[in-house]
Amino acid sequence: MRWALAVALAVALVAAAVYLNTSYAAGDEAHVALTSDAAVQLTVQDDGDLVFEPAEGAANGAGLIFYPGGKVDPRAYAPLMRAAAERGFTCVLVRFPFNLAVFDPNAASGEQKAFPQVERWYIGGHSLGGAMAAVYAADHAGDFRGLLLCGAYATKDLGTSGLAVTSVYGTDDGVLNRDAYAKNRGNIPQAVEDAIEGGCHSYFGDYGLQDGDGAPTISRDEQIARTADDLAAMDRR
Repeated sequence: MRWALAVALAVALVAAAVYLNTSYAAGDEAHVALTSDAAVQLTVQDDGDLVFEPAEGAANGAGLIFYPGGKVDPRAYAPLMRAAAERGFTCVLVRFPFNLAVFDPNAASGEQKAFPQVERWYIGGHSLGGAMAAVYAADHAGDFRGLLLCGAYATKDLGTSGLAVTSVYGTDDGVLNRDAYAKNRGNIPQAVEDAIEGGCHSYFGDYGLQDGDGAPTISRDEQIARTADDLAAMDRR
């Protein structure tokens, strides 16, 4: 019996190690977006977080701290961060242990101090990262002007937080739990929803199609551009 339990424990530990060390890899488009050019300056912070800053004179005074989806290489969101930076946002793409935001939901703490030029801060995330960003926003509403949810929902009540909220999802999203989304919709009564026709769960980043996702009928670039436009529109509200 003890031998069987030891074997079962060993198998479980190996399975856990494999799971924690396996992620959706960033694709070719993401790696192309991980460069500096005349429009966007890319820097890497000491903790590994990636910062996308608009060219001098193009910043709009707004910033975004973004939590990647669970088990997704954060670099996969470089195209979205670049699109937001091209619209004037200073973007901080957070890196998490094992690419899981649940291991450090307070990762946004202190990020703003490094960018005194930013006047208005937003926080957002994709999938599990969006849920964790919403939890952080609920506890630190005074630090942000708004919340961007990408294929995600808020499990804590933000109705009286004073935060602007934009919830974006694809109509062909096969990963988002629609029942949970509907159940938790009341936590963000002020949210502006954008259901991207033909969009899917995976196209907020560039990491292939996630297991169980639907078949998109628009391009990844279209979904990313639409999401960046939604962020810009929230800043104008």
